[in-house]
Amino acid sequence: MYAIEIENLTKMYGSLKAVDDLTLNVEKGIVFGFLGPNGAGKTTTILSMLGLIIPDKGSIRILGHDVLKEPIKVKKRIGFLPENATAYDELTAWKNLEFFANFYDFSKQEKEKRIEELLKLVGLWDVKYRKVKTFSKGMKQRLLLAQALINDPEVLILDEPTSGLDPEGAHLVKSIVKEEREKGKTVFFSSHILSEVEELSDKVGIIVRGKLRALGTLEEIKKQFMELEGYEIKVETKQEIPEIELPEIIRIEYPTRNRAIIFAKADIREELSEFLADKGITIVSLEIEEPSLEDIFLKTIYKR
Repeated sequence: MYAIEIENLTKMYGSLKAVDDLTLNVEKGIVFGFLGPNGAGKTTTILSMLGLIIPDKGSIRILGHDVLKEPIKVKKRIGFLPENATAYDELTAWKNLEFFANFYDFSKQEKEKRIEELLKLVGLWDVKYRKVKTFSKGMKQRLLLAQALINDPEVLILDEPTSGLDPEGAHLVKSIVKEEREKGKTVFFSSHILSEVEELSDKVGIIVRGKLRALGTLEEIKKQFMELEGYEIKVETKQEIPEIELPEIIRIEYPTRNRAIIFAKADIREELSEFLADKGITIVSLEIEEPSLEDIFLKTIYKR
């Protein structure tokens, strides 16, 4: 069973198709990074997953439960951190978590134990009785993350979880995401910080203008990108490089006499090695220049 199953999701706002026939399955126990430019449909998708937006077409199941037909069952098993979430400023950190803990079936002892665990986890135990209005933005964000974890959710949905955090706070959030995955939990998160997505994600999806444009592990997406856009192969030799003639080559650049950058339709490293060996050329280095997630992201969002 998948943790999240989205099938043919479509949502219109007037003539604007915010989400366009989106189908996406997310396996249990992984961190899934959801990428897209502003207005791509990320927030509409996430709010639909929470049952807060009713789609015009399609269905969403989380842990086997339909989010519209079984909303209570879904909400008991998920946690959510919105991008622009707010806490109750006039309440203390403890009282904020206590308020949300009351929505779940905790005994008094279980509730107090869970709140203590979470405040210690997010580094707010020493300020548990301070009103939230005295907190910095980063402290509030950490409190809201604790709030999303209050029910020990099986699926954690995070929208820009490190927004506004300093490096220490961002590191803490990433550590918690990794810990949740180690516990077998599923984490679905959106972020504009591509290095963060690369570091955390087991799989990545890129949505552009409401459509899913790329899906897979980073290695799978990189391979798909190179198969579509071409391969960049760098070679350095001891001797001067002769004119290279192989059928898959698109063009060649020669920064120096013994270095070449080859743009090809396929991975031709083996053929290139054989070609140079036949010419008596000794190879010093031969490698493919893999695209970064940023390269793929930018190329994907600007592709019509």
